[in-house]
Amino acid sequence: SIAILLYLARKFKTPDHWYPSDLQKRARVDEYLSWQHVSIRGKGSKLFLTKMLLPMLTGQPVPPEKLESVTEELNVVLNQFEEKFLQDKPYIAGSEVSLADLVAVVELMQPLGVGHDPFAGRPKLAEWRRRVEEAVGKQLFQETHEGLLNISGL
Repeated sequence: SIAILLYLARKFKTPDHWYPSDLQKRARVDEYLSWQHVSIRGKGSKLFLTKMLLPMLTGQPVPPEKLESVTEELNVVLNQFEEKFLQDKPYIAGSEVSLADLVAVVELMQPLGVGHDPFAGRPKLAEWRRRVEEAVGKQLFQETHEGLLNISGL
């Protein structure tokens, strides 16, 4: 949860870029962390559940119009994310990766796990993901998402 992430950042005095002491940068992180619950998390999870869980529970394929509607909802918040939060910056809070970037990339990996690539056709978003992956460490990033990216095997 967001509360636990903030607690851990404070308790273990993580490097400043994760949860900046600069009030303007911290406000950007906090702004994203407050926004993401009903936007990227809500829409990304909805797509994940619609494509994965719903067919498993019902034994029926999802109607194409339902999938299209859920996908469009995600596209709307992805546009907002790019325009409002990324703008022309490398990361959400500026020039360094933060907790906001970690939370955002995790939410966007969920749709990828069920075969919907939210980064496709979005060069700004794809480049941001690459930077976050590099900042975390490519191997750690891949290991962390391995189970999610192989979930279709269930």
